[in-house]
Amino acid sequence: MLQGWTPPGLWALLLWLPGLLASASDFKHHRYEEMVRALFAVQNQCPYITRIYSIGQSVEGRHLYVLEFSDNPGIHEALEPEFKYVGNMHGNEVLGRELLIKLSQFLCEEYQARNQRITRLIHDTRIHILPSMNPDGYEVAARQGPEFNGYLVGRGNAREVDLNRNFPDLNALMYYYEKNNGRNHHLPLPDNWEQQVEPETLAVIKWMQSYNFVLSANLHGGAVVANYPFDKSRYPRIRGRTMNADTPDDKLFRKLARTYSYAHSWMHKGWNCGDFFDEGITNGASWYSLSKGMQDFNYLYSNCFEITLELSCNKFPPESTLPREWLANREALVSYIEQVHHGIKGMVYDENNNPIRKAEISVAGINHDVTSGVDGDYFRLLLPGTYTVTASAPGYLPSTSTVTVGPAEAIQLHFYLKKAKKQNLKQKPHKSKRNLSSHKTSLKLSPR
Repeated sequence: MLQGWTPPGLWALLLWLPGLLASASDFKHHRYEEMVRALFAVQNQCPYITRIYSIGQSVEGRHLYVLEFSDNPGIHEALEPEFKYVGNMHGNEVLGRELLIKLSQFLCEEYQARNQRITRLIHDTRIHILPSMNPDGYEVAARQGPEFNGYLVGRGNAREVDLNRNFPDLNALMYYYEKNNGRNHHLPLPDNWEQQVEPETLAVIKWMQSYNFVLSANLHGGAVVANYPFDKSRYPRIRGRTMNADTPDDKLFRKLARTYSYAHSWMHKGWNCGDFFDEGITNGASWYSLSKGMQDFNYLYSNCFEITLELSCNKFPPESTLPREWLANREALVSYIEQVHHGIKGMVYDENNNPIRKAEISVAGINHDVTSGVDGDYFRLLLPGTYTVTASAPGYLPSTSTVTVGPAEAIQLHFYLKKAKKQNLKQKPHKSKRNLSSHKTSLKLSPR
């Protein structure tokens, strides 16, 4: 891991001189076998900084392959954040899939070319790229091709289930807890949840349970906008109008969305695909309410902050447009990964310098906590400012510190917790899991 992370300044907007002009021959739509070959080709080209692993299989048995970039592939290094990109959740929204394949090739090539920015990014970040969450749906859409693809053909998986309406609905539980001073993070899953979700959804949830992801984006098509949580509205429509459903980290999510939008060639201009989104960003529920979506689930179930990136008006754009789309998104894809290095991070130890896992890190004034990972390290994305931060864990006395966060690299803030005396130990009330049974929702003609 390289020390002293410093995100690039304005020079980054000039991008990279090597390979600035992409050749159209480098771009094509990849069917499943071609995508797998492309990923393994990257792994063979850059074997010391990449690893390929499968998080599970689709309904029809296709592996959901992830390509990892790290200076120590397969190993979590303490204080090195985990980042993920997820593409092709809707099988007929294919640009994200192709961009992530191209991003993988680009990271490998630029690392070999000793690009300082990319080298630091790979040395200081563990990057996980899942180009296709829905390979079965893609094959259905690809058989029709760009010219004849319908708005819904191939959207769902092989069972025609919309995977972005298939995650456990933790929003309903969160909105209940908000009114009753309940838990604000890592909400419990409903009983028998594994039987209520599709294999692809199950694989992603298990993936999230296995890695302490800090930041993520899932790539869609059908609009051009950076969409941030919450997707599900707290309230019904009022006189036909929707309302924002803000998270406790609303200002941070807006900044993350703007990071992508302004680094994109035209997303930030607002007018795209016949719609207008100020600065090229939107709160999900303000656009339209969506239940059981993946980005809300990330925020409510794990330490991960995720946004949804709508990247093209055409869900299945022709190959001739792919070079232009790559140039429009390249800087944004890299800049967004770099956002994982903001805020605070540190270790939580006991008095004997043993790491404490699942310690809760709370920030005064922001009603959303994160937890430390198995190695005792934690990551809390924050905007620049001064914060009061508390670390706590069962059996230990809480520890509080004040920290000032700047606009550059994450500030390291470590905590050393002392064992609590028996008379100070308080039995926390047992919170039973709420059985939020799944129910069918009407399918909207919508991008997300």
